[in-house]
Amino acid sequence: MQPPFLSIVFSFRNEEDVLQELIARTRAVLTKEKEHHAISGWELIFVNDASDDRSLEVLLQNTQNTKDIKILTMSRVFGVAPCVMAGLAHAQGDAAVYMDADLQDPPELIPEMLKAMREQNADVVHTTRRSRQGESTFKLFITKIGYRILNKYSNVSIPQEAGDFKLFSRRVIDHLLQFKENNPFMRGLVAWVGFKQIFIAYDRQARFAGKSKFFVLGKKVISNFLNSALINFSSVPLKIASYCGLCAIVIDILFAIHALIQKIDGGAVPGWTAIMLVIIFIGGVQLFCIGMIGLYLNSVHEQGKLRPNYIIESTYGINPKPHA
Repeated sequence: MQPPFLSIVFSFRNEEDVLQELIARTRAVLTKEKEHHAISGWELIFVNDASDDRSLEVLLQNTQNTKDIKILTMSRVFGVAPCVMAGLAHAQGDAAVYMDADLQDPPELIPEMLKAMREQNADVVHTTRRSRQGESTFKLFITKIGYRILNKYSNVSIPQEAGDFKLFSRRVIDHLLQFKENNPFMRGLVAWVGFKQIFIAYDRQARFAGKSKFFVLGKKVISNFLNSALINFSSVPLKIASYCGLCAIVIDILFAIHALIQKIDGGAVPGWTAIMLVIIFIGGVQLFCIGMIGLYLNSVHEQGKLRPNYIIESTYGINPKPHA
């Protein structure tokens, strides 16, 4: 069989201290793979999420005397998932890897991923993290809880500890590009697509340089978990809201029966304390249910606008596609 042409998609923002090392290590790995006839060639697609440091300048410096680097620069900050989809939309490879640009995920693992895909005739190769250096125990604990919630209540099984470092076949790429949903959750979409999916374990390294842009309880992380992961792949929050409403009704009925018995027996009706407890409880349940429904309505509202998930400001080495 003809060795595949490989596309590698990097989504990044403000990684000027990492890009030079990333490009050097990735090119070294891919050069050896081509020499061993594992691939016929490669392209490095860097999706620049509106960086305001020297990242673009560093990339352009590495394009001299070579044509393997392609750059997409976003018109503003859109986030990781839209940038990945933009990179895949412009990927010309028979297969594609998408990964972060901070060197926590080593490009040296790519040959093993290609070998596993080839030998096991797989369409998706996930990398699962045995260990995660440079990350706090608290973050690992919260992440573990998040995965358990998703796997328990999601419509599809989302591999635990399988992050944003994967290898796709061409047909998986084509199917992923058919999704037009707003705020896509890449890990869930990959699992939803199906086909044969296999796993490779590795030890994740600490960042090569710089600081993480995603704090464990930060706004971006919480928003991504609620709006992209849980809401898009589970109806459980709506069910929880329904159960809470049912519990409130049951408790209300019990209070009504109690008040009726007190009235028949000639006893005093419970005073302000009981009344306030009921009001506070029912009010809290109502607000909770409205909040859950609101998340889903907001998701429908955002999807109904039919806005593109990203807008490309400029490109290097490729022709831009104006419509995402």
